[in-house]
Amino acid sequence: LEMLRADLDRIDVEFLAALGARVDVCRSIAYYKREHGVPMMQPHRIGVVQQRAARFAEANGLDLTFMKQMYDLIIGETCRIEDLIIDAATEPGSAA
Repeated sequence: LEMLRADLDRIDVEFLAALGARVDVCRSIAYYKREHGVPMMQPHRIGVVQQRAARFAEANGLDLTFMKQMYDLIIGETCRIEDLIIDAATEPGSAA
């Protein structure tokens, strides 16, 4: 049991590192959107990400509702971060 828990701990570290890397890329995307006047919300792109997650869930025997909720949370947080970065360009004293 301890070895299996150690495996889970290792996987959690990798999962969190991957999530952090995903957020970092989203920050870079937000800076690009801000610099090029691209709207933050890209509904088509969100659909692509959600469809990929649904295919993963189906292929791996995971509940589709779980996967949708997880990605809704991830997408919601990255949208929040993008909004902060993009909106920073419109604040007084910002370097836009």
